[in-house]
Formats: sequence, structure tokens, C-alpha cells
Amino acid sequence: MEKKSFKKEKEALGYRIKELRSKVINPDTNRHISQEELSLRTGHAKKTVGEIERGNTNPRYETLLLISKELHVTINELFNFDMNKYKKLSNKSK
Repeated sequence: MEKKSFKKEKEALGYRIKELRSKVINPDTNRHISQEELSLRTGHAKKTVGEIERGNTNPRYETLLLISKELHVTINELFNFDMNKYKKLSNKSK
């Protein structure tokens, strides 16, 4: 059986996380939270958050739960998005 990489799906999830991250405001700085801040809040390296947002890794479920918590959404809301929209964004960035 051929192993699927789900590259487009992982990239779409990365775009979703970036979109949600841009909606969360840090009350101390009055700015959107950065990858670095999200990494500090979740206890993961900035590189890990970047890899997830670029769709280059398979994040663990626990990691996605932490990310959703810090983005103030449920895990269901994290995954509840229009896949076609994000796949189009992914294709434009190449």
C-alpha cells in the first residue's frame, strides 16, 4: 500500500493556523501573536511552529490541541475550514 504524504492538506492546515494566529492579539503589545510567541505559549520550538505552518511536518494531536487552545478555538474549529480555499493559497505561493 502506497503511503500518502497529505502535503496539500498539511499546507492547508498551516495556512489555517497562520490565519487564526493573525486574529489573536497579545494584550501587552497590542499586536498579533508571532510564531515565536505561539511557540513559547505551547512549549514548542519556533522552528516546530514554522514547520507546521509550512506543512512540512506531521504534528502530534497533543501539539494541535495546545495550538488550538492558544488560538482560542476548539480542535474542531481548527480543522473546520474550506480545504479548497487553502489549497488555492498554497498553489499561489509556489
